[in-house]
Amino acid sequence: MNLLHLARSLSLGSFAAGAAVLASCAVGPDYHRPSAPVPTAYKEAPAPTPGAPLWKPSAPKDASDRGAWWSIFEDPELDELERQVNLSNQNIKSYEAQYRQAVALLKEARSPLFPTLGVSASAQRGGGGGGTASTSSAIGSGAGGAPHTQFSLEPSVTWTPDIWGSVRRQVESRKANVQVSKAELANAQLSAQATLAADYFDLRAADTLKSLLQRSAAEYRRALEITRNQVQGGTATNGDLALAQAEVQGAEAQLIAVDQQRGTYEHAIAVLTGKLPSDLSIPEGKLASAVPAVPLSLPSTLLERNPSIAAAERQMQVESALIGVAVAAYFPEISLSALGGYAGNPLSQLFQMGNRVWSIGASTSDTLIDFGAKRGAVQLARANYDQYVATYRETVLTTFQQVEDNLLALRVLDKEQAVELEAVKSAQMAADVDLNEFNAGTIPYTTVVTAVQTLIADQENALTIEQNRLVSSINLIAALGGGWDTSQL
Repeated sequence: MNLLHLARSLSLGSFAAGAAVLASCAVGPDYHRPSAPVPTAYKEAPAPTPGAPLWKPSAPKDASDRGAWWSIFEDPELDELERQVNLSNQNIKSYEAQYRQAVALLKEARSPLFPTLGVSASAQRGGGGGGTASTSSAIGSGAGGAPHTQFSLEPSVTWTPDIWGSVRRQVESRKANVQVSKAELANAQLSAQATLAADYFDLRAADTLKSLLQRSAAEYRRALEITRNQVQGGTATNGDLALAQAEVQGAEAQLIAVDQQRGTYEHAIAVLTGKLPSDLSIPEGKLASAVPAVPLSLPSTLLERNPSIAAAERQMQVESALIGVAVAAYFPEISLSALGGYAGNPLSQLFQMGNRVWSIGASTSDTLIDFGAKRGAVQLARANYDQYVATYRETVLTTFQQVEDNLLALRVLDKEQAVELEAVKSAQMAADVDLNEFNAGTIPYTTVVTAVQTLIADQENALTIEQNRLVSSINLIAALGGGWDTSQL
């Protein structure tokens, strides 16, 4: 019997044993996704037009890549920044490393399903005295105590068949954990993308506010110049002049504060794209004046599209499989082993039939009394599973709340913006009339100040509403899962 014949015999034996194991059943519960509360329709969503599709982005068109969800805002600067997030964001890199760790643990968990193959080789030389008993460990203690050398080469195989499914349940748990990690990675990406988009529009709001304050400061300077002329002409007081100067200085102070706000948002965007704040400069621009329609899918689809829900659901399978691992500990563990090879002397004649050695064996072990340790482990595993079922359902409820909150915000802000824009028009008209009358010397400066302050307040309110609408649309897209779905698991 040569080594090739031995290996073939061992492989056949392993195959037969493996087939028997595969035919057995794994103990513990088989996983089924628990139910979760899902509404038939969104409470705050507008009623769809009969026959119209539920997914209706305004731009780009429906055929576009929904993974780049931020493209609906049609902003090239935002698009360029968003594409750097997945490449350079350090938090995402951390989650990506955790995902690779989970994959490695899965590979490790699968290894006990297969036999462990090994080989040992040795060469020993020794001898014994002529008239005294040699030690039992002496080699070749023949006549006259002549030294003797013994060689051996022995392949071996050991295997613990997964009869009760403990290893397969562990593999199931690790596989689900890989999917948890993958969903958490997707959630980290979506969160970073949404945060960057919100910071970007906050930055653009600061840019627009700066332009607004610059125009207001110019108006106050114009009023200050008129007031100086009126003081010299005797139609205005020094108090009016001081008030006009205070308004100019107040507007300039606000401009300085806006620069700080803008810088803070720019620094945050730099870190989100994996850069030092000193390495990123975003040119000034105007806040978008229109909010695109957000793609809205059926409520039941949300369970498949939100990565945080997917992570919570996959975590339940992790814990469900671990129940099976705990149950399998009640049953005895059976190990099989086989060894074959050659041992003899001299080396040149080692691989001969007379030098062949072999052994096969089986062993089993079990705990007779553990004073409730196994029962406690099973109870713990079931309690952990129940905990994650509750966590899953809470995640679903919270996500639907986020969707409804942002749908409500968009609906209310849309109405509020329409009213506020009318208020801006009225305030602008009043300010223009008062400035003209003040210039003509027919009304005091305090009347002009009141009109201009009202105009600025309405303009700032309109800007804030537009900013909030854009941020709410981003939050809604994030709650809906962006362009992600569970097929990516």
